[in-house]
Formats: sequence, structure tokens, C-alpha cells
Amino acid sequence: MTETQPAFTVQNMDFYYSVPKKTLSNINLDILPQKVTALIGPSGCGKSTFLRCLNRMNDTIPGTRVDGKILLNGQDIYSPDMDVVTLRQRVGMVFQKPNPFPQSIYDNVAFGPRVMGLDVNMGEVVETSLRAAALWDEVKDDLKSDAMGLSLGQQQRLCIARVIAVQPEVILMDESTSALDPIATLRVEELIADLKKDYTIVIVTHNMQQAARVSDYTGFFWLGELVEFAPTTEMFTVPKQELTEAYITGRMG
Repeated sequence: MTETQPAFTVQNMDFYYSVPKKTLSNINLDILPQKVTALIGPSGCGKSTFLRCLNRMNDTIPGTRVDGKILLNGQDIYSPDMDVVTLRQRVGMVFQKPNPFPQSIYDNVAFGPRVMGLDVNMGEVVETSLRAAALWDEVKDDLKSDAMGLSLGQQQRLCIARVIAVQPEVILMDESTSALDPIATLRVEELIADLKKDYTIVIVTHNMQQAARVSDYTGFFWLGELVEFAPTTEMFTVPKQELTEAYITGRMG
């Protein structure tokens, strides 16, 4: 039996917002395809910074630097040959607060394929993406209406549909349910479980119960270091590091 090739391989990665301010130190992990990987840890520990390294969102901040390697299906995403626009199509991101464009529901989903000039049947792409985001049945009769009129939970699922529309390989989700009520949060969690059949998903969450519910693997960050990375069931039942156990049990953090 051959081992599954990781979607991402991170090797000896350091990240600097400005030299010598090192924010992440010696990060090593493999993110497996069609699995949900959760990143947990206290505020300011570096988990969101790490997530943004995976599609080079941190490039937009002057003075940042990455040492080490991040490989996407074996390709170094920080090599000169990597086109950043293509990378962000392959590795989509859903943010903490829903950020639909002030356009129609249809135009929100169609935005990415239009900008990229994809030769697709746009109506089919919009329907398929909204179905994949578990939103089609709620909006199919209102596709021309303003996306800003949707509830927060619907807006977040629309943002997920917008990411799906450009056919990514990986979906990053940065605290993507923290602004939602419990019912909307549950809908997104159920959606994550469905989406992992087709996509690799990496989530950042402060909610350890959420990590335990939805993820296959969990990484625990503390002060810019990856303290422990393991299958989620192991992490939450028999953590190997004392610091991990202290954080999970609420004695620290």
C-alpha cells in the first residue's frame, strides 16, 4: 500500500513580520488531502499567521519573510515559478467575518470564474457551488437579489460557495464560525464534513469542542511554535506533551 502524498508539506518553516521579529519558529507538519486539519491555541500564538502562509496572504504585508519550505503537492509555493494568483485559486480562504461583495448572490459566486476567464457554463457553476455550500435550496429563487440581504450564516456559506466556484484543491477557514450563532455554526460544521469528500480543509478555531467535532487532525500552537500535531482523537484523549494537556483541560491559556 502506498502512502498518501500530503496536500501540504511544511518543512523547517520560520516566519518573520519584520526581521528580527520571528513569529513562527521551526514548523514541521504534513496536511493530508481530503481531511480536516484544525489549528488550536490561544490568541496571538501564530495559528492564523501560519494559515495565511499557506496561500501567501502574508505577502500583502510589507517586510514579511518566510524561511524553510511549504510544498503544495510537492511544489514549493514560495519559489519564483509559483504564480500567486494561481496559488490563491488552488488554495481558497474563508475569513472570520462573512465578506460577500455588494452584488447579487449570482454575481458573488460567478466573480472568481469571470475574473480568471474560465471557460465554463456559469449557470451550472453557480448552481453546483451553491449546492456544495448547502445554500442552493434557500436562494435558488432569489439569485438576483443583493447578497448583503442574507443572514450572517447564509453570507458565510455564500463565501464558501464563492471559493468553491474556482475549483480549489484546499479550503482555508480562519475562525469562520466565530461571528455566527449556534445554529448557523452547526450548518457550517455539517458543511465542512461534506466538503472534505472533495477538498482538503484547514481550519483555525478557538473552540476546542469544534476542533474535536469536525477535524481529523489537530495542531496545537503556543508562542509561535507547533507544540504537538496528531490525530484529533489522540490529541484530545492522550496528548503527548504536558503543555497540550494543560491547554486542552483549561489549566493554561
